[in-house]
Amino acid sequence: DRRIFSELTVRENLEVGRQPARPDCPTWTPQELFRLFPNLGELAERPGGRTSGGEQQMLTIARTLMGNPMLILLDEPSEGLAPVIVEQLARALKRLRDSEGLAILLVEQNTRVALEFSARVMVMNRGRIVYDGPGATLAADRGRLDGLIGVGGG
Repeated sequence: DRRIFSELTVRENLEVGRQPARPDCPTWTPQELFRLFPNLGELAERPGGRTSGGEQQMLTIARTLMGNPMLILLDEPSEGLAPVIVEQLARALKRLRDSEGLAILLVEQNTRVALEFSARVMVMNRGRIVYDGPGATLAADRGRLDGLIGVGGG
């Protein structure tokens, strides 16, 4: 459940999330978010409930950014999304991390997305941390990766 307001337009959903600017945090406008998520810009006047699952996921993230946070927590943002939407979302998240300086805590089972995105990775198995280190190190060691998460892990 992405908790969008299905009867409000995409633009109105963004306005619901608007908060005053905060010191040391990026400040977002709908126009900046439409550049980050071009799909949303094309649908600005469409009711949120009449957008695809991927567009709703982008809208949820965009609405969160309207609050001008220092950190966002994303729980399985790629779950149930088409591969092309997952790629768009991953690019947007990388931009947020790299050029906007936003801290992102990502919980993700799609190992390819998680390892491409994350500087630091923690792998849990049955509630215990079994790996804590650089994502690139784990990605480069396919044998270890398969041993930690199971063959095919992504």
